[in-house]
Amino acid sequence: MKLRVLFILAFLGVALVLPVPALNAQDKDAAGKPAAVPEQPSLAPPPPAAAAPSDSYVIGASDVISITVWKEATLSGSLLVRPDGMITVPLLGDVQASGLTPLVLGDQIAAKLKKYIQDPKVSVVVTAIHSKVIFLLGEFSKKGSIEMTPGMTLLQAIASASGFSDFANVKKVYILRDEGGKRLRIPVHYKEALKGNSEFDLVLKPGDTIVAP
Repeated sequence: MKLRVLFILAFLGVALVLPVPALNAQDKDAAGKPAAVPEQPSLAPPPPAAAAPSDSYVIGASDVISITVWKEATLSGSLLVRPDGMITVPLLGDVQASGLTPLVLGDQIAAKLKKYIQDPKVSVVVTAIHSKVIFLLGEFSKKGSIEMTPGMTLLQAIASASGFSDFANVKKVYILRDEGGKRLRIPVHYKEALKGNSEFDLVLKPGDTIVAP
């Protein structure tokens, strides 16, 4: 009898010291229900950046352009327009670029590539403008000439000059522009442009001079 009691006590002792498997906190919550799976962050790609409005821009010497030929990486790349207005394109050699818009240049390159590629698709984008400048005179933080970007506006040019100096009279700012053999004086409504009115944020032309008295 004593031997049987000792055997039972020994069995109970082993059972008490065995570890009890812990509940996975991720599987069940305090109420015994499956825990919610944490929401995963979205992996959707960010929206593409807007392209520069350069389709109507006329390419000039020293500009940098990017040529993309669809599915033809060896024919694509960035090119500098030489002082003679030419670029060198693989398979085609020298091609006139100066004096053309990106759209027209792309069409001409595509037409020439038809001798080598079936139905070539070519796009041309101006990535840096060095052929055209505007001038800043008067009370600017930085005076002199600045290189234009495609579609540069009045506010963008002023920002490139780090704004006006403390002595500028923004109510009397104007633009000097040579057009048709005449010099035009175009008044600037700076404060209206700052309010977001695109009508007064004028698009500049090469050779424009912004004067801040």
